Amino acid sequence: MAKRPTRAKEESVNGSACGCGVPTGLSGSDKHSAVGVDTDLKELNTNHLRRIEGQVRGILRMVEEDRYCADIITQVAAVRESLHSVARNLMRNHLKHCAAAAMQEEGSRRDEMVDELLDLVGKISR
Repeated sequence: MAKRPTRAKEESVNGSACGCGVPTGLSGSDKHSAVGVDTDLKELNTNHLRRIEGQVRGILRMVEEDRYCADIITQVAAVRESLHSVARNLMRNHLKHCAAAAMQEEGSRRDEMVDELLDLVGKISR
């Protein structure tokens, strides 16, 4: 059974880009930069994604070798759950840092963040 990831420590937050959060301020740009990234969580996600990459290669081999369909489906389900775990970790970071900062603002940025969060919750809960 896969080991459940531990929650990352608060003091390990830096300002590295995570691709979400507050607008960078470049006029006409849709790019965003992170308010903060939990470095322990980033490392956890990176390692988890590398494991998932290996699992997907294993599934490809199973398909190429005409392995039993039920075994392949079981592996696909495991990868899907692993990806969902990464998504939950990313959502946690987004809520703690990017969304929290946007909620402190007045007006449209705050409203945009609420809409974005509703959209993300819909995506992650499928």
